[in-house]
Amino acid sequence: MVNIKKNVYICIEIKHNKMKTTKILYWVSTGLLSALLLMSAGMYVFNHAEIVTMFAAFGYPVYIIYPLAFAKFSAVAVLLSQKQSTIKEWAYAALFFEFILAFFAHFMIGDGEQIGVVIAMVLLIASYLSGKKLFNLKKS
Repeated sequence: MVNIKKNVYICIEIKHNKMKTTKILYWVSTGLLSALLLMSAGMYVFNHAEIVTMFAAFGYPVYIIYPLAFAKFSAVAVLLSQKQSTIKEWAYAALFFEFILAFFAHFMIGDGEQIGVVIAMVLLIASYLSGKKLFNLKKS
């Protein structure tokens, strides 16, 4: 009987440690991703002249700079909410496609700025996967 209680306690302890590690990974990756997005959106707003030049080099229309900044601010608000919802899934999907397009835009003009996008993509994937795991562990 004592052995069974000990095994149950060990299983509960392992699950608790796993959840703690997942929670740390989720909040660190989400926090860093949010900081990166806020800095990027801030540049769009406060360093507009340089961003216009960069967007023109990409061949993108410059009128999308402010809506893109608003979308990034909105994504941060949604990602930092502790609720797992459909809007959060959409935010992750939108950021995924934005990062893919940004990577190839930087790659095509050869400015060497792809590493920032790769870091953002790694943070996005880590945040998404650990969030799914964390919120699924909480439900069970």
